Amino acid sequence: MFLSDVIWTAEFAQQKWLLDMTDYINERKADFIPSTLETIHYEDKYFGVPQATDAAFMYYRDDKVDSVPQTWQELYSEAASKGGIVYQGASYEGLTCDFLELAFAGDGKVLSDDGKKSEINSPQNLKALQFMIDGIKSGAAPKAVTTYMEEESRRAFESGKYAFMRNWPYAYALGNQKGSKIAHKFKVAPFPTFEGGGKAGILGGHNLVISAYSKNPAGAVKLIDYLTSPEVEKDYAAKYSIAPTLNATYDDPDVKKALPFAEELRQAVTQAKSRPVSPVYPQISQAIYKNVNAALSGQAAPQDALKKADEQINSALATF
Repeated sequence: MFLSDVIWTAEFAQQKWLLDMTDYINERKADFIPSTLETIHYEDKYFGVPQATDAAFMYYRDDKVDSVPQTWQELYSEAASKGGIVYQGASYEGLTCDFLELAFAGDGKVLSDDGKKSEINSPQNLKALQFMIDGIKSGAAPKAVTTYMEEESRRAFESGKYAFMRNWPYAYALGNQKGSKIAHKFKVAPFPTFEGGGKAGILGGHNLVISAYSKNPAGAVKLIDYLTSPEVEKDYAAKYSIAPTLNATYDDPDVKKALPFAEELRQAVTQAKSRPVSPVYPQISQAIYKNVNAALSGQAAPQDALKKADEQINSALATF
């Protein structure tokens, strides 16, 4: 048994390295936040058990703005006049997450329902990409955001200059540490609606999976029972700020005390979606972040960027 990143499920399952845990999940399905089950679902089967999850927040300076606006469009408009927004725009996995949060909220897709064809070159995805480009052009987001990863974004936000930041929950505790210019001057909220669409986030985290070659799968299942029990999930959340996959854990008084943003975190995880579940996900993600970054930094027109990403994704899909 081992911990598997949420993006590894399809690759490992397609290689027949993982034990099918569909029957186990069907018995416990009601325990878990439904979105987390997407990360272990491949070809109508479940290949693991969600153990820890993650979903990004919108951080906002509550001394500069009253709350997070209802839509992304309103948020960027407000950001332009109140200090700006920072996020992860460098050419790496973080940008894939940031782009898909907008694209999925705007009803965009990356793959066809059967996972065999790219659908990234669509009007919905073009709208999301153009929105990000316009945000930089208008000054709502700084041009430097195209070089930012999580830590650069966090440090920029903690400088006190910006009103909003997209980042993962880990930045909450750090932002309130002694020496931070924004300590106790910010709050977090789930992402707003994309105008004309809905709400979406991207799931992080990891799952517990069992090797298909295990000599003691029954023992591994017993250990998974323990590691995904309410007691352990509570302990991980209260002591280490690890987002629970069990819905009931968010209502525990000790968890609420340790994580003041527990309810916002549950909302963020609930509305989040998994990244494309495919055996060639690494190539898919690379096609997304490289071409989206090229468009954001002005090296490629948005239409050309999506067309190139489409070609690269289809080439990757043709390899399995």
